[in-house]
Amino acid sequence: MHGQPFHPCQALADTLLPHLPDSSGDGAHDLAHIHRVWTNARAIQAEEGGDLEILLAATLLHDCVVVEKSSPLRNQASTLSAERASAILAGEGWPATRIQAVAHAVQTHSFSAGLTPTSLEAKILQDSDRLDAIGLVGVARCFYVAGRNGSALYDFSNPYAQGRGYEDNHYAIEHFHTKLLKLASGFQTAAGARMASERHERLEQFLRNFMHEIASNHT
Repeated sequence: MHGQPFHPCQALADTLLPHLPDSSGDGAHDLAHIHRVWTNARAIQAEEGGDLEILLAATLLHDCVVVEKSSPLRNQASTLSAERASAILAGEGWPATRIQAVAHAVQTHSFSAGLTPTSLEAKILQDSDRLDAIGLVGVARCFYVAGRNGSALYDFSNPYAQGRGYEDNHYAIEHFHTKLLKLASGFQTAAGARMASERHERLEQFLRNFMHEIASNHT
C-alpha cells in the first residue's frame, strides 16, 4: 500500500514494523490484518477517544509472537506477544507506564486468552481485532485458516452436527457456531458494538445461504 497506511502515526509504524516477525505465510494474521485492525481502531477511537500512539503500538504488536491456531500454546499467544512488545518498546526508549498500557492491550485482545480489558485503549483493540473476525472478512479468514489446517468445508454426512458437538477443527462452517457468532455479544465499546452488529448480520446471512446451498445439493 502506498502513502501512509498507518496515518496519523506513520512514523511510529515505520519504527515498529521492522520488529515484527517475518511472514509465517499466514494470510489471516499478516500486515493486511494489522492494517484492517488499525482502520477499525481509528474508527472507534474517533467516537470513544483514547491515545492513538498507544493504540497503534498495541495494534502493530498484538500478534508479534506467532502461535498457530492448532498449537497447545494458543491461549498463551497474547501474553507472549505482550512480553515481546514490552521488550521492543523498552528498546525504543518508551517510559514504563506507556509500555504497560500497550502490554495490557496486547495481552487482553485475544479471544483465546479470555482476559478482560480495563483501559479504553485495550477495549478498543479487542473490539477492533474481533471486528476482523466477523463480517465477510471474518468469513474469508475462517475458511482460509481451515484450509491451512486441512479442514473440510462441512460434514457431508451430518452438515447440521445433529447428535454431536460442533467440531470446528474438522469442519470450517462449524467455527461459526463455536466462535464467530458469539463475538458480537462481547464488545467493549458502544461504537464497536454497533459496527459488530452490522457485521454479525452479514455472518448470519452468509451461514443461512451456505446451508441452503448445501441442502439443495443433498436433494
